[in-house]
Amino acid sequence: MRALTFLIGLLLLPACWAASLTLYHLLNNLNPGESLFSTEALWLSGGALVFLLLCSILPAPTRTYVFGHELTHAIWAKAFRAKVSNFKVSKKGGSVTVSRNNFLITLAPYFFPIYTMIVIIIYFGLYPFIDVTHYAHWWLGLLGFTWSFHITFTIVVLAQHQPDVQVYGKLFSYVIIYLFNVLGLCLWIVIISEPTLELFVESFRLELINLWEVVRITLSHD
Repeated sequence: MRALTFLIGLLLLPACWAASLTLYHLLNNLNPGESLFSTEALWLSGGALVFLLLCSILPAPTRTYVFGHELTHAIWAKAFRAKVSNFKVSKKGGSVTVSRNNFLITLAPYFFPIYTMIVIIIYFGLYPFIDVTHYAHWWLGLLGFTWSFHITFTIVVLAQHQPDVQVYGKLFSYVIIYLFNVLGLCLWIVIISEPTLELFVESFRLELINLWEVVRITLSHD
């Protein structure tokens, strides 16, 4: 299996580059006067900076991260109809037992920002009952705060030995984690600024086509 996942990881490297170029194009399509420094963008980035500031002053919320990490494994396992048991969390680490596994279940905590998703669900869950638009800026601040939590801890834990990464090999795991996080960041840009979902999808599609054509031509010449 390691040989197969290594090959898939290699094949997905152009997708990572395409996602990075797509992110660049989306940022390039921002109107600095209206988007990059818009109220929405400032609240989002402000929330992210608040988390980083608190992390530099207060002890790292390790147990909170571990709980979210194991909960993400459990949620994705449930999504694939696996049985979940033995959910354990402590400051030193956690674990959860699932009856079946795949790369999405294993790697989900590194690309799926669980606390950000909880904030989104609560916001739109309250939408039918109260006018949540009055709290839209605070919501964006919480999105930035929780997204910063996700990215910061993902970088920190990946710098350490992670059994999850070893299951499918480092190349495949890092490629999937990077690709999904960059695509997620592209979606945030679409949500808070002028670039549209259509622009995002079309840009990613064209970059993939161009890169695969370059790979095809290079291999054919060899």
